[in-house]
Amino acid sequence: MSTPSLLILPGDGIGPEVMREVRRIIDWFGARRGLAFDVSEDLVGGAAYDAHGTPLHDDTMARAQAADAVLLGAVGGPKYDDLDFSVKPERGLLRLRKEMDLFSNLRPAQCFDALADFSSLKRDVVAGLDIMIVRELTSGVYFGEPRGIFTEGNERVGVNTQRYTESEIRRVAISAFELAMRRSRKLCSMEKANVMESGILWREVVTEVGRDYPEVELSHMYADNGAMQLVRWPRQFDVIVTDNLFGDILSDCAAMLTGSLGMLPSASLGAPMANGRPKALYEPVHGSAPDIAGQGKANPIACILSFAMALRYSFDQGAEAARLEAAIEQVLADGVRTADLMGPEGGVPVSTEGMGDAIIAALEASL
Repeated sequence: MSTPSLLILPGDGIGPEVMREVRRIIDWFGARRGLAFDVSEDLVGGAAYDAHGTPLHDDTMARAQAADAVLLGAVGGPKYDDLDFSVKPERGLLRLRKEMDLFSNLRPAQCFDALADFSSLKRDVVAGLDIMIVRELTSGVYFGEPRGIFTEGNERVGVNTQRYTESEIRRVAISAFELAMRRSRKLCSMEKANVMESGILWREVVTEVGRDYPEVELSHMYADNGAMQLVRWPRQFDVIVTDNLFGDILSDCAAMLTGSLGMLPSASLGAPMANGRPKALYEPVHGSAPDIAGQGKANPIACILSFAMALRYSFDQGAEAARLEAAIEQVLADGVRTADLMGPEGGVPVSTEGMGDAIIAALEASL
């Protein structure tokens, strides 16, 4: 059996710093748990533009298509703000998602007990929170045509088109139902069927798919009400499935319930490859944070948790993923904190590398 391949794209800003700690974690699993990976690195985003004049070189795209999984750091920064839209760093990420056909974006919102007081909501509202938002990622208003800025009469008009086919809705719905089957068998679908025809179709198709999963309790909610409910009582939800635009908004809302964007990973999954594993891209939810890049202040946990998701969804190593997640939970319980996690109660301040050291020590203690 061949060694599974992992392509690492550190990207811009704090991306290379947090990815260095992931590489140390990968090396630990190889040395101490016998999990070998064929790891390679390449450029994406602003780093790729600086080297090649494009945010994603064709050769890198081909390597991503061939890899068992891709792990990305972050892209973008003010240095690239004045570039033409077609070559901005974010276009590299969007190309990866589109050409790999990564239609199912998994965005967990989990509140570690040690960080419950970091949320803007009360502890009793967020403690124990463990939500998974499944966002459709390759269609909808971000990709629909026509789009652009046009002149009509004496003024400009901005146009974006919300468009979904039945098959696009069906495949992400199946992904969400399958995930719900592995969790608490509870799924809420969110759209705007009251004012959008695409929402009507979304609700109809999700309901049809639900008939194949009678064990799953399916509910429907308008997305604006869903946003309110996430803030009012988030623990009423387990798995949420929604479209590209609403998923972008709702997952960021859910992310902040947990207290820090530096804690949240994500997985973008596509159709199964020849080996039966889905094409996959894993990345932290946070951005490139250029204001703290190179200062050792970045929190690497979201990127490390993204690797844990890769262990679970791409490499069939659920037990080892749980080991890594438990090590992170223990480190936080011990009060180890990067700058973004330092609250009024204090803690043990550490650098990016120091957080990596603490997690590796906790992994060692787990043996």
